[in-house]
Amino acid sequence: MPTLAAPRRPAHAVAVLLSAVLWGTTGTVAHFAPAGSSPLAIGLSTFAIGGVVLAAISAKRVLAVLRQRQQLGWVLAGAVGVVLYPAAYYPSMALAGVAVGNVVALGSGPIFAALLEWAVDRRRPDARWALATGVAAVGIVLLTLGGHGGAAGDASSADASLAPAGVALALVAGFGYALYAFAGSRLIARGASASGAMGSLFLVGGLVCASWLAVVGIGPLASPAGLATIAYLGLVPMALAYLLFGFGLRVLRSSSATTIALAEPVVATLLAVLVVGERPAVIGWIGLAVVAIGIALLALPRPLTRGSRGVASGAPTTRGAVMPDPHINDEELYEKLRDEGNSKEKSARIANAAARDGRDEVGERGGEAGDYEDRTVDELQDRAKELGIEGYSDLKKDELIDKLRNH
Repeated sequence: MPTLAAPRRPAHAVAVLLSAVLWGTTGTVAHFAPAGSSPLAIGLSTFAIGGVVLAAISAKRVLAVLRQRQQLGWVLAGAVGVVLYPAAYYPSMALAGVAVGNVVALGSGPIFAALLEWAVDRRRPDARWALATGVAAVGIVLLTLGGHGGAAGDASSADASLAPAGVALALVAGFGYALYAFAGSRLIARGASASGAMGSLFLVGGLVCASWLAVVGIGPLASPAGLATIAYLGLVPMALAYLLFGFGLRVLRSSSATTIALAEPVVATLLAVLVVGERPAVIGWIGLAVVAIGIALLALPRPLTRGSRGVASGAPTTRGAVMPDPHINDEELYEKLRDEGNSKEKSARIANAAARDGRDEVGERGGEAGDYEDRTVDELQDRAKELGIEGYSDLKKDELIDKLRNH
């Protein structure tokens, strides 16, 4: 399980936070769907629409990811998470209430993300991540205990006897959420663009959701009000929010991103209280405050001290060591490149060139490899020649890209 650095660029943390705010509106909007609408149908239709939209926005980059056979495993794993999430998330809120279902689903995300990183990467988290997630988990428990309260005068409010089933479904949704976040971060770390990685996951998962929806049926969602509900859920908290989330994953580890996204249950609970009419107890409000503290512990940047000047943002690298070379001139970029699996030599070369000439200039020269999929074989061979790589003339395009990225 990796050690987790604080977000090194505020814009990435803000993007994840904004996506969480948009996600926080989903439960309230779904609550006001036409009477008799199936929560499962709402979830499946939302992700079917959103998946197609996300893929269409970045069609070229999505196809570039899907064409790479070595990426197929992570695409399929992420697609499984994409299907699990809406299939469990929306029914969980119908059974346990908007606030509780949302809190448990998103609150369990960082736990499952950390378990995935432990199982796959065999790296331990740092003390800051453990403290932030532990504090947030305490808040989630408090919010779950005191956050449920049926809307006054609403006979459709969640039955307390169904809450355990709702919590169980929320945990399934939390696992699905962590799975596609983890798979997306792995695709990005292997050189895929953020929009291409997330778009490929949601295209495959969205097609599965659409097939499942054809069996379940759309029911009352076919009405004008139902179509408006699905349009909002599919285009705003789905398409727009996940583009923001993918942007955040360019820098943040999946467990860091899912912890920052714990702002979603805070927003969802506030909307459940102010709009739906659910009434949390005092302990629920305390839980909100504790979750906010947990998010702040992870999201706020740490000042550099004398003893930590060799480490970007004052944190260990994801490889568990401080910056190895005091002559690195762009430590932030160096750490990001190392996190993506580049060698020390390549990372240092690109980081120092970026410090000297500017990151945009280095990116145009090929220092950032995200555009290799868009180049022709001849262009890739020219780049290999420019870098002094040998034995490239007989390589296929995928092999050339791999050679360039690992040079």
